Amino acid sequence: MNFIKKNGAGILLCIALAIPAALLGKRFPIIGGPVFAIIMGMLLAPWVKKMSACEAGVKYTSKKILQYAVVLLGFGMNLHVVMETGKQSLPIILCTITTSLVIAYVLHRALRIPDHISILIGVGSSICGGSAIAATAPVIDADEDEVAQAISVIFLFNILAALLFPALGSALGFSTTSGEAFGIFAGTAVNDTSSVTAAASTWDSMYGLGSQTLDKAVTVKLTRTLAIIPITLALALMRAKKAETKAGERVSLKKVFPFFILFFIGASLITTIAVSAGVPNETFLPLKKLSKFFIVMAMGAIGLNTDVVKLIKSGGRPILLGFSCWIGITVVSLAMQHLMHIW
Repeated sequence: MNFIKKNGAGILLCIALAIPAALLGKRFPIIGGPVFAIIMGMLLAPWVKKMSACEAGVKYTSKKILQYAVVLLGFGMNLHVVMETGKQSLPIILCTITTSLVIAYVLHRALRIPDHISILIGVGSSICGGSAIAATAPVIDADEDEVAQAISVIFLFNILAALLFPALGSALGFSTTSGEAFGIFAGTAVNDTSSVTAAASTWDSMYGLGSQTLDKAVTVKLTRTLAIIPITLALALMRAKKAETKAGERVSLKKVFPFFILFFIGASLITTIAVSAGVPNETFLPLKKLSKFFIVMAMGAIGLNTDVVKLIKSGGRPILLGFSCWIGITVVSLAMQHLMHIW
């Protein structure tokens, strides 16, 4: 009862914001519900910040609901299918992730970009856009402004990729009779699932390939998503060591360990075992949809807590970082495919 009294108003506000954002995301998938939610939240922020009754619930949504969303993402993963289909793309995925993280680290030092924003943009670019940012933010204790900044940067280059990559694939001579090469390219070089889907579907439509490209791209994208596990665990260890250095005393890993990632792994294992036992994939569809809605809710909450003026003032260097990561990933993905004779 105390929980509802404390958080109810803020949670209801986030739900009310998430519903139209999710519907707009379905209508305009190239943008996606989370981006609509964060923009709507930013627009409403000046008024909502005056409503103290909503404060606790909005903060709860931006932190806890975000973690629940990541856990539910696991129900969309059949590890057998992901690993089997992802074998071919695994070397490319490892190289693109490494490239993005190295670029983020170098530019973080060279341009003095804040730690959290550099990590969020690097991880969001290399793994899976908004989902990776959602998983990483609680681990490094990023605030709403930092998450909003990272999401905004990732969104910009998602849109560019979805619009430009089909034309780039045609110019580079990707196969037009099979969706394999472009599917791997979209799955490894585009950040967010919505934009991966948009780019792959465009290629299928251009060359009448049914859903060949889309199926390949989404599976490669799911393989990338698994990188959330080692990345978040590594960041938790780094945070614990950094806290020890600052405090001069031993810090319990339990305090910073991302336990929600263990639930994410558990959800993936449940899905894998259940599907292997004959349970239809469609059984887990409601949980996948709930996960997406929770992410939209959390992004709306983050928008409500974001200082738009501060975001605009500090936008230049993060955009340069996002652009550099995007170009690096694109070039490495193409180079690896060429070396592996996929393209």
